[in-house]
Amino acid sequence: TSHEPRITSRKRCSGGVSPSRNGEDAIATSLEMNGYRVAGVREDCVLRIRRSGLPVDLDLLARRKAEPDFARLADVLRLFGEDKAVFARLVRDGHEARVPRARLVRGVVAERVDVQAVAPFGDVLFDDAFVRAYGAEIQAAEQLMADEQSRRVYRGVLRFYHTGEIGLLDEITTDKDEAFRSLLRLGDNEVYVDLGAYNGDTIGEFLHYTGGSYRKIVALEPNAKNFAKLQTSCGSLPRTELWQLGAWNKNTTLLFNNKAGRNSAVADRGVETRVAAVDSILCGTAATYVKADVEGADREALLGMEKTLRLFAPKLNLAAYHRFEDIFRLPLLIKKLNPDYQIYLRHHPYIPAWDTNLYCTK
Repeated sequence: TSHEPRITSRKRCSGGVSPSRNGEDAIATSLEMNGYRVAGVREDCVLRIRRSGLPVDLDLLARRKAEPDFARLADVLRLFGEDKAVFARLVRDGHEARVPRARLVRGVVAERVDVQAVAPFGDVLFDDAFVRAYGAEIQAAEQLMADEQSRRVYRGVLRFYHTGEIGLLDEITTDKDEAFRSLLRLGDNEVYVDLGAYNGDTIGEFLHYTGGSYRKIVALEPNAKNFAKLQTSCGSLPRTELWQLGAWNKNTTLLFNNKAGRNSAVADRGVETRVAAVDSILCGTAATYVKADVEGADREALLGMEKTLRLFAPKLNLAAYHRFEDIFRLPLLIKKLNPDYQIYLRHHPYIPAWDTNLYCTK
């Protein structure tokens, strides 16, 4: 059994801040730049946009009976994703549009239905200025994609980020089963490291694809409530270590927002939570498969397992959508840490572009 990681320091962290307010501010700024008057951004995650006098149709948004002239951001979020800062862009009158995999409240009258893309973490929009700032890295990462499908997904997701056109995602979506069976090809003797294990659902996914056979499971989950669920669902599994820790580039203590579900993340304010470098947990154990969904701390988690990636090159299943930069910066970092990796990108059924994952094999 691995030793308890030594926590060396405490600090507040400004990186990885939960986006609920920053995302709304970015959306409001974008709308105002496009000629829409924003009535205000409220602290209860409600973005209100005045309808009177604007040539737009708000029928795609659920409206509060007490405020018929305002649209609630929270209602839009329930349509397009779980507690994420995404706003359905107001669209001008036109032809009927069909929105794949999204059930709208009252139907849509529009030339095209777009979604204002806002990453779960960070406070920037994927606009022309962003493309100019990161153009070289964006181009370099595309050259690292190992197959044509990965390049199609890469270009499609970037175009969606930039234009908000939902139909672009429909063209590049594939089921997770394809990635597991064609790319990861898990065996029955894996040493599985699950970063952001939540309630054990991804351990269940792992067991499904290995037929229940494995050599060892090491799972990290920082949130106390989630960790209790993880213990209930997976605590009796043999050869399994469960750690109430977040994944980071070193062993320390950070502040987490303590949100329930999958949204527990590093924040400016919150609950002191221990985090650790994966290398310090494994202590030289040769991991063969790593899944990481760590809510905006993806780069730090990779840096914390640099030795593992360099020495053992485990198969990787990494979220690439928490920050706009992740889709190009994570492939560049992985290739730097171990040039032997083949890097693939897939987008799975989800609107908007969450569940866009990197799959890396040697």
